[in-house]
Amino acid sequence: MTHRITLQAAVPLTHNTRHYVFTRPSGFDFTPGQATELSLDRDGWRDEGRPFTFTSDPVSDLLTFTIKSYFDHDGVTRQLWNLVPGDQVLIGDAWGAIEDRGPGTFIAGGAGVTPFINILTQRHRRGDLTGSTLIFSNKTRDDIILRPLWEDMDDLATHLLISDPEGGGDGERPDGATLDRLIDDWDQRFYVCGPPPMEKAVMDHLKSRGVPDARIIHEEE
Repeated sequence: MTHRITLQAAVPLTHNTRHYVFTRPSGFDFTPGQATELSLDRDGWRDEGRPFTFTSDPVSDLLTFTIKSYFDHDGVTRQLWNLVPGDQVLIGDAWGAIEDRGPGTFIAGGAGVTPFINILTQRHRRGDLTGSTLIFSNKTRDDIILRPLWEDMDDLATHLLISDPEGGGDGERPDGATLDRLIDDWDQRFYVCGPPPMEKAVMDHLKSRGVPDARIIHEEE
């Protein structure tokens, strides 16, 4: 089913990421970690749907998305950057394989952190973050989405990896050596989301450490 929703506000988070606030259709439901296909309600763009994760509270009267825009080509995220309050987009029903299955290690790359925003904030509100870790990789410090949020979650063990030394980091990526250093318990759940090459490399390493598929939560193709 297609729903038309109206932009209420677009709040800057980083130099290329905004928090988009939309109206919520009556009876529309989703769970933390789920996404929808979103397209612009304008000629030439209605058939250009892209998946984006809901980042609002599931009981909120509004729908929000935290979206990184890419300006190197004229795609959906670049068009979204130009939206103003009153503009409309189209979304489908909620879907997705990423869901809260309990404490674990959340491994994210860039905008791949968005499915974890809702899961971790819901756990934080319940005081139920103990035993959870976030390993969040970005190119530069300026790219980190919601950095203050992660650093303020006292019960969340947070590791912010910066791959570009010129971007304020030490050149770390979520490769095998880094994961071996940061993870001392392979008998837990692992949540993985990021660019496909990163996801594959991370999941391959987890499996090499004996983690079964049933304990790796990711968005299946």
